[in-house]
Amino acid sequence: MTLKLGIPKGSLEIATIDLFRRAGFNIATSSRSYFPVVDDPEIECMLIRAQEMARYVEDGVLDAGLTGRDWVEENEARVETVADLIYAKQSFGKVRWVLAAPEASPYRTVQDLEGKVIATELVGTTRRYLASKNVRAKVEFSWGATEVKPPELADAIVEVTETGSSLRANKLRIIETVLESNTQLIANCDSWLNDWKRRKLEDIKMLLEGAMNALGKVGLMLNARRDDLAKVLSVLPALKNPTISQLSDESWVAVNTILEETTVRSIIPRLKEAGAQGIVEYPLNKIVM
Repeated sequence: MTLKLGIPKGSLEIATIDLFRRAGFNIATSSRSYFPVVDDPEIECMLIRAQEMARYVEDGVLDAGLTGRDWVEENEARVETVADLIYAKQSFGKVRWVLAAPEASPYRTVQDLEGKVIATELVGTTRRYLASKNVRAKVEFSWGATEVKPPELADAIVEVTETGSSLRANKLRIIETVLESNTQLIANCDSWLNDWKRRKLEDIKMLLEGAMNALGKVGLMLNARRDDLAKVLSVLPALKNPTISQLSDESWVAVNTILEETTVRSIIPRLKEAGAQGIVEYPLNKIVM
């Protein structure tokens, strides 16, 4: 038996394949094929646009796939959410779909857009959002380059953003957040009821979440005289619980801990001053809680 898994093609593709690599799955893609090769004989991969993923998972063409919560809601797809994976194409955080208008425009609230034209790729969600605000506006599908459409081709837009830099560069002001989204591992409802496929998906979820937990963290090993242990431990960040092991020489111990990578450069010199020796920093692929 195999699990048919959709990998998002496009902006999330590289970040997704890298996350799977950290989780222990090597996925090789080719510009000439939509069927990546994965080093797990129980998985068959297919590259699918994130915008279409939920529909193919709902219909059973795929057992599972990775896509944004925004596209699940846009398609109103009936799927099982297996895991929330907080990563995006540029950063490891959530993204926002925002309503934005030109800085020079008079539009300050969503109500100001009554009867106006709004361009977006997220048409269904935008229409439902406007309806919830009792605002009637014309929502047009945008094929891309949405930020450049106001004011000539649209009065406002609903566009996805991670940092807001592209909106600012195009002199657009954010009015409201329409939807907050993150990447999800979703499953076909029938596939989720299959014992083998569910177990496989739960294993993948555990490994992916372990890879997420390890992002930005490193392991640190060192040796210290027992007499210097208190000084060495005082250098480590508060609330950390290092593993301490006795070495063959009873006057020495080994200390092993996990730290944020950004803090290590300032901690290692202080550890050396406190008497630590044989300090080793090593990368982490997974931290399974």
